[in-house]
Amino acid sequence: MYYVRLLFLLISLTSFAFMTIGLFKPWLMLWWEDVQNRKKVLQVYGTTGLLFLAVYYLLAFFIP
Repeated sequence: MYYVRLLFLLISLTSFAFMTIGLFKPWLMLWWEDVQNRKKVLQVYGTTGLLFLAVYYLLAFFIP
């Protein structure tokens, strides 16, 4: 179970790193979207990062 938690943590950190990159160059991280702005970057990568971080902490809480 340790590796599953680690996977969720790494996905979350990667998402936050992509969000940081996307705040400087939105077209680089949202190349498939029609609208490429900073708000969309925060919506996509911020939500993903927070979701996976919440799952990481929930797994840590329920399965020590």
